[in-house]
Amino acid sequence: MPIDTMPSTADEDSAAERRREQHGWYFYDWACAVYSTSVLTVFLGPYLTAVARSAADAHGYVHPFGVAVRAGSFFAYCVSASVVLAIVLMPLVGAAADRGGRKKGLLALCAYTGAAATAGMFFLDGTRYLLGGFLLIVANAAMAVSMVVYNSYLPQIATPEERDAVSSRGWAFGYGAGALMLIADLVLYTQHDSFSLSEAAAVRICLAAAGVWWGAFTLIPLRRLRDRRTAHAAQGPAVHGWRQLAATVRHMRRTPLTLAFLVAYLIYNDGIQTVISQASIYGSEELGMSQSTLILAVLLVQVLAVGGALGMGRLARRYGAKRTILGSLVTWTVILAGGYFLPAHAPVWFFVLAACIGTVLGGSQALSRSLFSHLVPAGKEAEYFSAYELSDRGMSWLGPLLFGLAFQLTGSYRVSIISLVIFFVIGFVLLARVPVRQAVRDAGNPVPEMI
Repeated sequence: MPIDTMPSTADEDSAAERRREQHGWYFYDWACAVYSTSVLTVFLGPYLTAVARSAADAHGYVHPFGVAVRAGSFFAYCVSASVVLAIVLMPLVGAAADRGGRKKGLLALCAYTGAAATAGMFFLDGTRYLLGGFLLIVANAAMAVSMVVYNSYLPQIATPEERDAVSSRGWAFGYGAGALMLIADLVLYTQHDSFSLSEAAAVRICLAAAGVWWGAFTLIPLRRLRDRRTAHAAQGPAVHGWRQLAATVRHMRRTPLTLAFLVAYLIYNDGIQTVISQASIYGSEELGMSQSTLILAVLLVQVLAVGGALGMGRLARRYGAKRTILGSLVTWTVILAGGYFLPAHAPVWFFVLAACIGTVLGGSQALSRSLFSHLVPAGKEAEYFSAYELSDRGMSWLGPLLFGLAFQLTGSYRVSIISLVIFFVIGFVLLARVPVRQAVRDAGNPVPEMI
């Protein structure tokens, strides 16, 4: 496949070329979002916990590699382990993407590794909790690493004034796909007897279907996106990824405000990621919600998140991305407080909480991504987005670990959920102190009228 021989930025491309790539770019959100919704948020947590409990001893503990782990904490620990693996791999991929200039091959490798691991969850049954943990670690790490490459395209396919809208549309595509998949999952799960399937078999099919969807729709961005050779690609082969990450961090010393934003994002996003990954465990184990109720609640989140992402994008155009994100962090804090006091076996209140999450989930993430894109020096996209993904995922082992430890020590998921408030409070304080307009100027980029 040919690769552009000259540096290419969004400003240098025609509007038609940008739109073609943007439309293709949206479809990776469409492809991979079903993993986050159907697998990570809805089915895998309760199902893998049930599999672990079936393998547990009389005291409720499993013993992977000789370590005693409460079965109810196994899923959270696996999520943490997947993030540690992603931390190791992301700098390698970021360096290879910038210096090799061939992002599409790396995107394909990561996407199809994750899709294959997800499809393999069809074979998760009986007491195979170790198989489930392995597949979760591989799929979750592949998802995180693929986002390094995916997000690094944003400054190349959208002008500064377009990025809030383009990023928000990408998230909206993802939530739309998640909603469609969840509708199909709901039909299959609730009518599994009509399809001559057991409940467990229906869950395994839903898990595997997400992997097939992920792999199939990844073909669209692979056809639409273009590889670009940057000045960094011409300097020679990729250096060791960690060495490159160290060089990137040293380069960030020239733009300390970019680094300050990353620290703030690292903290508050850990809270968001943990809520996403542990919500189904909290709903099923602490609140006594049925699997059908969980599916409907997450479906509600997906539907509202589409409008939420687009709506917060419009708010950002009026009030600026930073102020809009800060408002969302206040909302997240209120949501967690409400979740702590939520009564068990009360689906209506659970749906109200899900609706609140839906209104802020997509916008919080979309605007963070677009805001960061303004803080990236030209030609350093994948390097900086590797650091961004380390902020996105790199601290996201701490939230699940804290969640799992809180349950391990107290036996209460309510203590686990309220402990996450600290991430949003600290993240708010740190983000509020970042002067974003100066940060954009320090990165050598044009300052949008509203940011």
